[in-house]
Amino acid sequence: MDQAAIQTNVHAVDIYQVKKNQRIKSLVKGLLFLMPSIVLFSVFMFYPMIRTIYLSFFLTKANGDTTVFVGLDNYINIFTSPIFLQSIKSTFLFVLYTVPLTIVVSLFLAVIANENLKGIGFFRTIYASTMGISVAAASVFWLYLFHPTIGFLNQILKTFGLENIGWLTDPKWALFAVAVTTIWMNIGFTFLILLGGLQSIDTSLYNSADIDGAGYFYKLRRITIPMLSPTLFFVITVTIINAFQTFGQIDILTQGGPQNTTNLIVYSIYREAFTNYKFGLASAQAIILFIIILVVTVLQFKVGEKKVHYQ
Repeated sequence: MDQAAIQTNVHAVDIYQVKKNQRIKSLVKGLLFLMPSIVLFSVFMFYPMIRTIYLSFFLTKANGDTTVFVGLDNYINIFTSPIFLQSIKSTFLFVLYTVPLTIVVSLFLAVIANENLKGIGFFRTIYASTMGISVAAASVFWLYLFHPTIGFLNQILKTFGLENIGWLTDPKWALFAVAVTTIWMNIGFTFLILLGGLQSIDTSLYNSADIDGAGYFYKLRRITIPMLSPTLFFVITVTIINAFQTFGQIDILTQGGPQNTTNLIVYSIYREAFTNYKFGLASAQAIILFIIILVVTVLQFKVGEKKVHYQ
């Protein structure tokens, strides 16, 4: 091999080594930038998840220490428990009550608030105001509205000569009452996101439709809803996940009663862990809830994303 070929090979090796060193440096820099997030995710997400999976296969002491490995017995026990099966049923009913109504009401308010009317800014503020109210404060407010004797709702029924309803004490009404409370609390956030989506739609689409003589409802059906579909997809997904994770209003309004009709899965997990001190059963329920939310979210992406239209 002549000297020129040797120098060429050496030069190629040097270039390769320099590029390799640059890639290593870039990787190290990237990891350093990601390190805070990696640490936070590890401490507050990955470790709790792994710990929960681990605990779900054990019986535990009151302080959370494991005692006996029971394998899948915790999962078998919860699926043979009438109380947990009732909590699954109540959770899905609660999602069915809250998600469609929240989306429909918020969309209706957002469409109204998107109109160029005098004083509409005041109404936008009112519609979004529930975002600034904590779950505890909102639940206490509705607790008084639902009071069986002095509550405003029963006072209205009394005015019309109707019997009082045990909004939070009657098994037929309790879950619906909590759902109404949740819808009211969620409207502010959902409304604000949908209003932002409406205002991002290109006005030239409406101008073209006006030239063609399209009516209001035709534009709503053919332009507004399709162009708003990415925002609707996001809002529906988030609202479903939040509905499955509902806890605060249940704890304040009903504590899972009456007759476990409002004992949603998250409240059932809380009660097993911090009332009965059965952390193994609570962990198994948490894993089941995670799987349910994961499956529902995947289905939402598979089915819902096909109907999303991007501009």
